[in-house]
Amino acid sequence: MSVFTLEAGIALLGLALLMVEAFKPDISRRTLGLTAMAGTALALVLLPFCGTTQPGFMEAWHQLDTLAMFYKGFALVITLLVLWLTLECAPYLTRFTLDGRLAEMFSLPLITCAGMMWMASARDLVTVFVSLELVTVSFYVLVAFARKSAFSLEAGVKYLILGALSTGILVYGIAWIYGATGSMNFAAIGEALADPATSKPAALFGAALLLCGLGFKVAAAPFHMWVPDVYQGAPTPVTAFLSVGSKAAGFVVLTRALDAFLAEGSIIGSEIQALLLVAGSLTALLGSLPAMFQTSVKRLLAYSSISHAGYLLLALACRESARFDISSSGIVAFYLATYLPMTVLGFLGLGLMRANGLGEDIKDFAGLSKRNPFLALLMTISFASLAGLPLTAGFLGKLFVFLGLADHGYWGALSCAVIAAAAGFYYYFKTILVMYTVEGSDTPALTISMASKVVAGALAAIILVLGVYPKPLQKVLAADKPAIAAK
Repeated sequence: MSVFTLEAGIALLGLALLMVEAFKPDISRRTLGLTAMAGTALALVLLPFCGTTQPGFMEAWHQLDTLAMFYKGFALVITLLVLWLTLECAPYLTRFTLDGRLAEMFSLPLITCAGMMWMASARDLVTVFVSLELVTVSFYVLVAFARKSAFSLEAGVKYLILGALSTGILVYGIAWIYGATGSMNFAAIGEALADPATSKPAALFGAALLLCGLGFKVAAAPFHMWVPDVYQGAPTPVTAFLSVGSKAAGFVVLTRALDAFLAEGSIIGSEIQALLLVAGSLTALLGSLPAMFQTSVKRLLAYSSISHAGYLLLALACRESARFDISSSGIVAFYLATYLPMTVLGFLGLGLMRANGLGEDIKDFAGLSKRNPFLALLMTISFASLAGLPLTAGFLGKLFVFLGLADHGYWGALSCAVIAAAAGFYYYFKTILVMYTVEGSDTPALTISMASKVVAGALAAIILVLGVYPKPLQKVLAADKPAIAAK
């Protein structure tokens, strides 16, 4: 079985679930959800055993290197977790839908997953655009899915308008790059940019427009202002998917594009690297500093997501060295791999609180340690890792970024990253303190299913294990690991 067959199967399963629900509306949401999860889990199990062969017509636009295979697995894992989170949040999600059904919440994530998997293997900008829009259009529907909620509708409108604007900028940038280099293939673009005869102003303008369009997708400053409102208004499972899945999809494209823009001898390499440093520093600060004043935990996580995008941009700016045998693209992949369990665990906790009738403000966390000590412990592990506490996975991700900046002597960017990290300790541990030191109301104890405890416990264990023993993940992302050649 080829990887492409697996990707097509995921997309077809999403379409099939939509059709089944349309012609058999009485089918239970649990059946739909478990079917979607089973298909995603099967694809995840089969992925390592897929061969490197693929249809001949795909070789021009589809590659299967180590990075592509990692991000395909990443897309399947986050989709599986989001589908589970949707099932757990279903009791309160149905209150905000017009017909009480959730079919799109189980089918569209599968289609989005297929788009993210195709994006990871893109060889050219046309493939990037098609797969990126498949992901974005699916998110337009998912963000505005809770149609009885004014916040969700507002979030959907904002995301649609700004998403359309960013798409226009992206396409305009692609046109300029094609005009300057004569190609849309990443390898050919890299070769053209190493030619002194290529027009530097045109190439630089096109690259800047392309990075602006992708900056919206990854929530990089100054294109980050949509994030707090959209994250707060969207259903919690969708917010988790946006925070992790959409960000990973955007960064794999950024990695591919920067491999071309920053190739050896590139006429625009120094300018693009400077742009990354400035954008990464601003993004880290503009994410962390406003988060200190948030009273909604969901908005706090939104600003935190912006800050993490800043760290990832700074990692991409450190191109030449490979500390700990991990290149800059490997550091980004490592950071995203550690970011996944701690972010999903945080949103799972929020979803479980909503399912028990609580809200998403910090005051709703008061007394959580007494109402459900296990959930309070899980949220503590998630927030501590997001803050970058040593012996957690989040600490190592930040450490790799900081060491990369120090190795290159980017002291200004490093100072901004350290300030942002210090602010993160403040707003995350402020929430943790509320759980343990502030007396809550007389709300009855929170109930959590055994399956949720198992999933949440596994995520917490991954956070702690990777924080102490990250070598297996480092080995997968080793800089000298040979790429998987497309045949």
